[in-house]
Amino acid sequence: MELLMTRLHEGTVLLYALSMLLYFFDFLNNNQKANKIAFWLLSIVWVLQTIFLFLYVMKTGRFPILTIFEGLYFYAWLLVSLSLIINRLLRVDFIVFFTNLLGFMVMAIHTFAPVQIESEVLAQQLVSELLFIHITFALLSYSAFTLSFVFSLLYLIQYDLLKRKKWGKRLLRLGDLTKLENLSYLLAVIGVPLLGVSLILGIQWANLKLPGVSWLDMKIIGSFVILIGYSVYLYLKIRKQVYGRALAFLNIGFFMIVLINFFLFGSLSSFHVWNT
Repeated sequence: MELLMTRLHEGTVLLYALSMLLYFFDFLNNNQKANKIAFWLLSIVWVLQTIFLFLYVMKTGRFPILTIFEGLYFYAWLLVSLSLIINRLLRVDFIVFFTNLLGFMVMAIHTFAPVQIESEVLAQQLVSELLFIHITFALLSYSAFTLSFVFSLLYLIQYDLLKRKKWGKRLLRLGDLTKLENLSYLLAVIGVPLLGVSLILGIQWANLKLPGVSWLDMKIIGSFVILIGYSVYLYLKIRKQVYGRALAFLNIGFFMIVLINFFLFGSLSSFHVWNT
């Protein structure tokens, strides 16, 4: 039963992460379809959280607020509840997204905290699974940034061919400039929240397994630089209306940081090397 409940909690966190990704996409692009799917996913999360909360009250015979970890779960439940109400009644997307971001962090901390698991073996397994999910999300984000880089590179090639009036099959096979730019932007939109989720889970894992780790580790700094850099890329695209070759060169420059962080900073990192 404990294993089943643990799996359900993990599934809830993954549903929460997917909902947050869709809310992020809606936040940037005002996409009502993404907002609707995110709302229903978050509703499922709320239902599962409410069931877990009810079962815990039935088991202990008291309200779960007497310990820090009980309080975290109730706090996460309140944030999800408020987020659903705000999303349905007020339609303030900025508040909804950042409320969900905070709620996800609290939910992840509570779910993967081994102190709440009675079985020591299960607790260690849960921490290992936290590391697995962290790495998976990081690789997914890097994959999205890689494809975004490829489309930006193709954009520059296509732009050069058009400028030099090099007509032919190669020009037709590359696709039009608008499509290449939009695909590059879309993949960056996907990569940013994936990396953000990965960093949240990675910080939780480090706190559990390596409490004395230095936050000046090159891998950690590099990951946050990438997150900030691509966030600036999205900001310039959406708010400052930067587009075309300037945006493509900017994207390629940030991808160089991704490569440096993955290959160079990974080898300079103390605990990432130890972990591998």
